[in-house]
Amino acid sequence: MRFATFTAAMIWATSSLAETPVLTVYAPDYFASEWGPGPSIEAAFEESCNCDLQFKTGDVLGRIILEGERTDADVIIGLNTDVTKKARDTGLFADHGQDNSKLTLPLDWTDPVFLPFNYGHTAFIYNSERLDNAPQSFEDLLNADDDLTIVIQDPRSSISGLALVLWVKHIYGKHAQQTWERLAPKILTVTKGWSESYGLFTDGEADMVLSYTTSPAYHIVAENDLSKKAALFPEGHYFMVELAAKLASTDNPALADAFMAFILTETFQNLIPTGNWSLPAALPVSDWPKEFQSLPLPEKVLFFDETEAAALRESAIEEWRIALSK
Repeated sequence: MRFATFTAAMIWATSSLAETPVLTVYAPDYFASEWGPGPSIEAAFEESCNCDLQFKTGDVLGRIILEGERTDADVIIGLNTDVTKKARDTGLFADHGQDNSKLTLPLDWTDPVFLPFNYGHTAFIYNSERLDNAPQSFEDLLNADDDLTIVIQDPRSSISGLALVLWVKHIYGKHAQQTWERLAPKILTVTKGWSESYGLFTDGEADMVLSYTTSPAYHIVAENDLSKKAALFPEGHYFMVELAAKLASTDNPALADAFMAFILTETFQNLIPTGNWSLPAALPVSDWPKEFQSLPLPEKVLFFDETEAAALRESAIEEWRIALSK
């Protein structure tokens, strides 16, 4: 009798587990890591969806292109506008169906496919206790003595590195390669990704590092350290927005729609500042954490839409490569 009861309970449990719908979200490694926003987002969404949200991490766009319509993904998260044209051209994505008027971005957003969840601006970060006369403009940076050292990321492997070459292209246009030749003597090293660069900076190996205007907030909140600053330039700063999208081939369209709607809720958006150390895409400034409200932000925002970014990407990278190989 006990065996029969146990067997019945196991059958019920297995059946219940099988009936729990799974939402599969492809995300970058950083997003779903223990220090990223993913675990908190997963827990918050599962409280209301009666589902199992599963993040699968790695090269999101590359994996989607490889898998095509056979993909297991219902939603992807973590793309940015410098690569969305390539994603859009696959034809694999459906409209997100959300109200873009809820967004609080510093520019109008009307895209029906890619939905913003956070944003930031590329900037050089410095330690004010080490560098008391930081460059006040991009021209100041270019004209600084060559003993000023900076670390940057490779635009072929890093979204922040790609943003930097597009930033230079936006400001200097046809003179971008000469700009890189002027900047090259100050570049201590080029790393594959952001974390390697930032680690060198925090270890005191370089005076400045390519990062984001929100990076100082981490040091303020997590370390009570007010010495890290973003150098704000009057020429403007390149705007980066991170995005989510729904797969047209999803087996769980209602659940995917629910997650897209969840992105714009206060619950999700409040997890972004101190989870992803970025600016929430759908919260007014008055609702940001006080440490973010007090951050200096650029007065001038520079931006290439996805068509412009796609057209300029290869030439901007090649100008960077040629200049740094001399």
